[in-house]
Amino acid sequence: MGLILVVMENGASGFTDASRELLGKARELTKHQDGQVMAVGFGPQSEKALRRLAVDRVICADSALLASYNPAAYEACLDQIIKANAPCITLIANTTLGIDLGAGVASRCNLPLIAYCTDLQINGNKITATSQIFAGKAVAEIRIPDSGAIVTVLPGVWNADTDVGDPDFETWPVDTPQMMEVLKVIEPETGDVDITKADILVSVGRGIESPENLPLAEDLATSMGGVVSCSRPVVDAGWLPKARQVGKSGQTVKPKLYLALGISGAPEHLQGMRDADLIIAVNTDENASIMDVAHYGTTVDMLELMPALAQRLRGE
Repeated sequence: MGLILVVMENGASGFTDASRELLGKARELTKHQDGQVMAVGFGPQSEKALRRLAVDRVICADSALLASYNPAAYEACLDQIIKANAPCITLIANTTLGIDLGAGVASRCNLPLIAYCTDLQINGNKITATSQIFAGKAVAEIRIPDSGAIVTVLPGVWNADTDVGDPDFETWPVDTPQMMEVLKVIEPETGDVDITKADILVSVGRGIESPENLPLAEDLATSMGGVVSCSRPVVDAGWLPKARQVGKSGQTVKPKLYLALGISGAPEHLQGMRDADLIIAVNTDENASIMDVAHYGTTVDMLELMPALAQRLRGE
């Protein structure tokens, strides 16, 4: 198989879960194929975490220029690393940073880019990627060519790897022109809860009708031991913060239970929740798209169901 390269993304407190999810899958792919896993991190702050990753080799691109995401510098550095090591596949999280970086590096290296990947499997001695296309309306299976490929993987499809190892460490000499300068980093809006960590999500859509009905969802979520999330129209209306949004332009979630209340199931939303362990849809339209991915569905009125179900759960 050869070498799998994993690009680690820096977060507020170490590497992001989205990039750690790639490590375990990379080790799984190489386990029985006589391959190696190498991780690359950017900036001096990544060295300590890199030295503890459970991979074969790590490379630290140690330069103050790379401490914050700098597209031109990151692309040039990763381009050099890929050309020097010739990995059979390069994995990047399909985040805002990863989408930008992956496209630029693929162009520089003259390699195919497979975006919105949801799975990787070994078929014979070949790696096959499963990718969502047309905003999740279709799925494509793509065989990775022998020359390699850049693959950006949707967050949440695998568990974050927390294993500790003692990899071979290498510092990469950074020789990239400073074509742009990072003046300011604007952090995304943070919410009072992290819906990506919740085991149970009570998710509301247009069917909630008004913000006055949100306490019904909050009460039900509390009774179930979960939290409230939502589809994009609820955020666009200003009823819930962006941090609660599930979907392509929001958060990708994989809870044990996803209760979709009054959500029609636009492809943008389905992309963010279709891998939940159990999906229950409540929508008065039996032909709503959400019913196609739900394990169970009902056409009862959500506004009548929420208080009744909350009371039953509390034993009232």
